[in-house]
Amino acid sequence: MRRPVARKLSVLAISVAVVSVGAAAPPGTGTHAVEKVPVAVGYGGAVSSVDADASAAGIEVLRKGGNAVDAAVATAAALGVTEPYSAGVGGGGYFVYYDAGSRTVRTIDGRETAPLSADSGLFTENGTAIPFAEAVSSGLSVGTPGTPATWQKALDQWGSKSLRSVLKPAERLAREGFRVDDTFRSQTAANEARFRYFPDTAKLFLPGGALPVVGSTFKNPDLARTYAELADKGVGALYRGDIADDIVDTVDNPPVDPASGWNARRGDLTAKDLAAYRVRSQAPSKTSYRGLGVYSMAPSSSGGTTVGEALNILENTDLSKASEVRYLHRYIEASRISFADRGRWVGDPAFEDVPTKGLLSQRYADSRACLIKDDAVLTSPVAPGDPRDPASCDARGTAAPTTYEGDSTTHLTVADKWGNVVSYTLTIEQTGGSGITVPGRGFLLNNELTDFSFTPASPAVHDPNLPGPGKRPRSSMSPTIVLDRHDKPVVALGSPGGATIITTVLQTLTGFLDRGLPLVDAIAAPRASQRNAATTELEPGLYDSPLRTRLEAIGHGFRANPEIGAATGVQRLPDGRWLAAAEKVRRGGGSAMVVRPAR
Repeated sequence: MRRPVARKLSVLAISVAVVSVGAAAPPGTGTHAVEKVPVAVGYGGAVSSVDADASAAGIEVLRKGGNAVDAAVATAAALGVTEPYSAGVGGGGYFVYYDAGSRTVRTIDGRETAPLSADSGLFTENGTAIPFAEAVSSGLSVGTPGTPATWQKALDQWGSKSLRSVLKPAERLAREGFRVDDTFRSQTAANEARFRYFPDTAKLFLPGGALPVVGSTFKNPDLARTYAELADKGVGALYRGDIADDIVDTVDNPPVDPASGWNARRGDLTAKDLAAYRVRSQAPSKTSYRGLGVYSMAPSSSGGTTVGEALNILENTDLSKASEVRYLHRYIEASRISFADRGRWVGDPAFEDVPTKGLLSQRYADSRACLIKDDAVLTSPVAPGDPRDPASCDARGTAAPTTYEGDSTTHLTVADKWGNVVSYTLTIEQTGGSGITVPGRGFLLNNELTDFSFTPASPAVHDPNLPGPGKRPRSSMSPTIVLDRHDKPVVALGSPGGATIITTVLQTLTGFLDRGLPLVDAIAAPRASQRNAATTELEPGLYDSPLRTRLEAIGHGFRANPEIGAATGVQRLPDGRWLAAAEKVRRGGGSAMVVRPAR
């Protein structure tokens, strides 16, 4: 029997300070128009992202009568300006939409795809994997972008405004500029060496040959022109027009500075690959947790199945009454087990037989949950079970380690006055993507194909995430929307962070739904991330606390990670207001805004 939601979701009786954001000025004034605040409450809709200018772009569209889909695209386009190392038209992502009229959740898979010429040996030479560092900053790593097609599909299906209309704030922001902050400068510094390999990237992101100065205004006129061209001609210009030609030329002949000594491997992206790209409209993943419906992305993302399986494993533990040690122990072990199953079973369903229904069944979760003991720790890598034929304490497969996944991405969450909600995660893979800027176009290309396994994680285990022609690499992006028993929104959230996205979303959900934390505090709580590895990563708030010692006494091993994820979310309050929440500190803090703080 399902337990009721802990304390009847007492978290909905908000115990956070209401921050009045006031009227956000339009983005693109050369400085942040409004100070970043992590929580805002009010009416008319809400936007939460990592950046104040981007959130303001979404609010601008909502104020002009746009709906959540229109505002989500506007926010995403603005993030392509202010967060160019995490997202942009050169990447892809996953779009989850709640329609208030039909009370249904729908999704768009806008993941990048491998070239049609790719095979399982894409990243090997003579049967051996090429060095990862050589693949990252190369044309070989670039997949066909899915972000522009995602925007157009979402607007066509559910939006109320034209692409031209919703791109205006981002185009203005790119043309007039934004204020450089510490995060933008530090991310540029971390990529400086490889940015100098590519003259067009160095010219754009290292103005005058130096790192951008905090407080200066960063302009991207090339991207403004690209947005204007997409607004005028539609996104087809990126898949079949001049922009498409420029992308193909850049991938297949990466423009490298000869003096750098960098030998960028060529890709094999063709005009046919771009013309053939299609997003997938598909049903969301769904699981029930404490009587709530948890909706997210089904494969090719592993986010929905892995978060869902972990929640199902935790279903029969009353986390609301558990001690902090028992709560963290159970959360860590559920993560460990679900990652073992993710690695064995999840890949692009167009190429792999992914047992999505089995992975999300309570019967399967129960067969895995009995592996967890309160006085001992499972040894990683844990072997996968078989969701097609569950057995008690199931661990019959051969263990395989979790493969690498880049840690940069961005997430935005939007709600409108009609009750529609969008949870959207988008990416260009690692921070800075491939490092290759399309000349004259103002955007970086992804290195998303490095999310494929270069070779099987274990020779003894089938790896569903090897490259293939037109195949989507497995992702951990987990844009999530939670509905109540009447199919009305409770909360929506998501995060960047590579494979840590899954654990970030899982920990935030359990903190909010089970532990009674206000959403902004569930987002801010120090994080632990276990991905079927020998050690669990801990942020300083946990690594430096007595809880670590108590968990080590059970058998846990830990290593420090200074920052895990950067979540954003929105919450529907009982009185009809929206609460937007973002990070307090991570990535320099996020930006939560509402249309009207008061009626």
